[in-house]
Amino acid sequence: MREHRAKEQAEDARVTTQDGPLAGRIALVAGATRGAGRAMAVELGRAGATVYVTGRTTRSSVSEVGRATETIEETGELVTEAGGEGIAVPTDHLEAERVRALVERIDRERGRLDVLINDVWGGEHLVDVSGEKKMWEFGLESGMRMLRLGVESHIITSHFALPLLVRNEGGLLVEVTDGTAESNATYRGSFYYDLTKYAPIRMVAGLGQELKGFGCAAVSVTPGFLRSEQMLESAFGVTEENWRDAIAKEPYFAISETPTYLGRGVAALAADPERARFNGRSLDSATLAREYGVTDVDGSRPDCWGFLSRALAGEEVDAADYR
Repeated sequence: MREHRAKEQAEDARVTTQDGPLAGRIALVAGATRGAGRAMAVELGRAGATVYVTGRTTRSSVSEVGRATETIEETGELVTEAGGEGIAVPTDHLEAERVRALVERIDRERGRLDVLINDVWGGEHLVDVSGEKKMWEFGLESGMRMLRLGVESHIITSHFALPLLVRNEGGLLVEVTDGTAESNATYRGSFYYDLTKYAPIRMVAGLGQELKGFGCAAVSVTPGFLRSEQMLESAFGVTEENWRDAIAKEPYFAISETPTYLGRGVAALAADPERARFNGRSLDSATLAREYGVTDVDGSRPDCWGFLSRALAGEEVDAADYR
């Protein structure tokens, strides 16, 4: 009975989104197992898109992130339940031939690609949270792995996927990172992490120039203080239902946001016929929310980077004024 009900709900959702703003569009979300990647995939599906979702954690294999609780198959199912068509393709984006095969499959099955989202990461376990280690004190192997996960994987994916994207005008490349161009203009306190998170912003500056000649665009996006599954459970030991309990441990968590907030903003951007006006730019979830009138799941509109820019400058700010 439960499976029958779920099937009916999925069918009802498809009926309501088959004429959605992204109906007929084909998207690839690279790195969609959890967090912002999963949320963007689901919201693209809710808008009617067909979404190929990739990641390394499956129901039979767990990536180095070490979380078996979220899988790429589940993400695909969530996209379909939201009203789109979710197609899960387990992929390690550091393996060039697997990425090539992925893009060839999309071409063979759909013949086009309208949205490419590079959200591959999975390097949280490598980060020096204290920020106390100098570059030469940080393990070289860990540092280079961070760059491979957050930079090389994006380059490999774009190398194979962009030729398919540029076949049709209006294609959109989204590079996901941590921080805006403004916030990343100052050193992040950790050499390898700083390079890893600034690189997507610089990629967009260059690729935006190359793509505009084909009528396509590139943007970088960032969430604010993200209440991802991993952040809630591993960092603070809370759930989405009682996340405010973590504010006692980390006051800045008061300005946090769910992955859906960025997901809604990116879906709206992808559906915007005038999205090319953002070509080459760095956008955060709050900017997208203001531009497109979307909110987080609780109806709020968090502005994490606006809050942090003032708080870190020594100003007295109230998180409630930035939600």
